[in-house]
Parts: sequence; structure tokens; C-alpha cells
Amino acid sequence: MDWTELCLISLGSAVVIYYGGKLLLFSRMLFPKLFFPLPRSFFTSLGEWAVVTGASEGIGRAYAFELAKQGMNVVIMSRTKETLDQVAKKISETTGQRVKVIVTDFIKENVFSEIEDQLRSLDIGVLVNNVGMLPSVVPSKFLWSAELDKTITKLINCNVKTMAKMCRITLPGMQNRGRGVILNISSGIASVPFPMYTIYAASKVFVERLSQALQAEYKDKGVIIQAVSPFGVSTQMAAYQKTNLVTLSPEGFVESSLQYIRAGDKTYGSICHMVLGWLLRSIPLTILYSESMLQSLQDYVKKKGVENASMAAKRATSENNVNKN
Repeated sequence: MDWTELCLISLGSAVVIYYGGKLLLFSRMLFPKLFFPLPRSFFTSLGEWAVVTGASEGIGRAYAFELAKQGMNVVIMSRTKETLDQVAKKISETTGQRVKVIVTDFIKENVFSEIEDQLRSLDIGVLVNNVGMLPSVVPSKFLWSAELDKTITKLINCNVKTMAKMCRITLPGMQNRGRGVILNISSGIASVPFPMYTIYAASKVFVERLSQALQAEYKDKGVIIQAVSPFGVSTQMAAYQKTNLVTLSPEGFVESSLQYIRAGDKTYGSICHMVLGWLLRSIPLTILYSESMLQSLQDYVKKKGVENASMAAKRATSENNVNKN
């Protein structure tokens, strides 16, 4: 066997081993209950309370309900008191757990000292950093955003500053107790630089990188810190798109994502979103960034928004007719 043949065989073997290992790692994701099992008392063993930001609807609301079902008391945080009170009442009636409401607007500058005061006496085992804002559901170029300077400040306060500040508030207690979970909600579109959702996608990259770095720093302290990066979930931010194989309900996504808590410092939260992430990273950026592709994305979201608004109007009319009868 000559030197060239030996090099080719070695190279081929290395490729097979590399991709075989990747395939093995992916196969583990198909069976999270088998490879990443959680004991029944997992969440209650972390602490008495879970804190969820942006909990008035969507993914945050679903996390609050699910963690209460697991036996935790929950602190729910958002800016609309009436909605939070309704969610708190529903959680309490459904699960029997205690619910604490904190009304705050994360877009504003100086809200964290009051939040810290209200959380100081609580044994916090789980933090879900879910709150976030999207400048516009319909994708648009950076300079097209209305009141761009104000939008930049609001988005950084909500998507970036809040996540870091809430980690700063809750992480010391978790470190001291040697237990805790922090779930920071990112987005699947942070997988690549994403035109038309430019600043939103960039803010979610911050969420992922800070989460992964914090996990490296505090893993040996018994704290799990994970970035959760979903694609389509039927929420207000996604214009309440109809659920299907890739667009999940908030409840379905949360139930799936909690199975991956032990799966590493980043997860897409579900198998279908994991596949979407792989596909997005596989598309050549020259295709993704082409003007025709960006225009198609904008047209598609506009069309879906009109369809969803029409369906919502029809449902409202139907419910009004039923109430009148």
C-alpha cells in the first residue's frame, strides 16, 4: 500500500467517523425521554418557585402553566396587569399552585431594582427568560423601520438587557444552592445572519452566545443554562399561524422543549425545528440573501397575516352571533 492510498483511506475513515458521530448524536434527539430522562421530582427539587418573563400569552404563558403542573409556584411577569391576573387565576385554579404577579415593562430603562426586591425572598429554581419584541411581524429592511432609533433602544432593552439582568438577579441564588435551571428563549432565525429581521435576529444571537458562555462558567456549580431556539410557534409574534407539522402550539412546543433540558447548552426544542435549523444552515447564503428570496419571504408573511386576520374576524363575528342568541 503506497502513501497516497494510505492517506485516502485515513481521510475516508475520518469522514465516516465524523459523520457517524453526528448521526449518533442526532439519533439521541429522537428519543429525549430515553437519552435525557428527568425524574418526576426534577423541577420541584430545583426550588419552590419558577419565574417566567413575558408570561401573559404564548410561549411564556405555556411555560408558566407547565411548570405549575410540575408542582412549582410561579412568578409571572409582563406589562399588562389585567391579562396577568387572568393567567394567574387560571393557573391557580387549574394546578393549585401559588402565583405571584409582577407588572413591569421591560422596554423601559430602570425596572430591575424593583423586580429584584420582589424576588429576593423566593427560593427560585427555574428562570424562563421569554420576554421579547419583534419590531414588525412583516419582514422589512433595517432602515425601513418606523422610528428606528426608538425601536433599537426598545428592542435592546427588551431582548438583550432584560435577559442579562434577570440572569444577574437569579443566578447568584442558584449558584449558592448548587441547583437551578435558566432557559433563555432565542429564535431559530438566529442560526444565520437573517436579513429583513436584522436587529431581531442579531439580538437572539446575543441570547444564544451569553447562554452558552454562562453554561460553561456555571455548569460545575449545578446550574443548567440553556438557549431554546424555536422556529414557528403559533403566538401573537407569529400572527397566530395555524398549527401544523412545523408551526407548533405554545403548549406543544413547551412540552417538547422541556424534554431537552439535559441535551446541551442549546436546543431547538423539537425535532421538526431541529431539522429546520439544519436546512436553514445548509442553504447557500447567496440564495438566502437574493432579492427574489427576500421579496418572496415578505410577500408570504403579508399574505399569511391577511389570512389570519380574516379568520380571526370571522371567529369574532361567529362568537358574537352565538352570544346574541
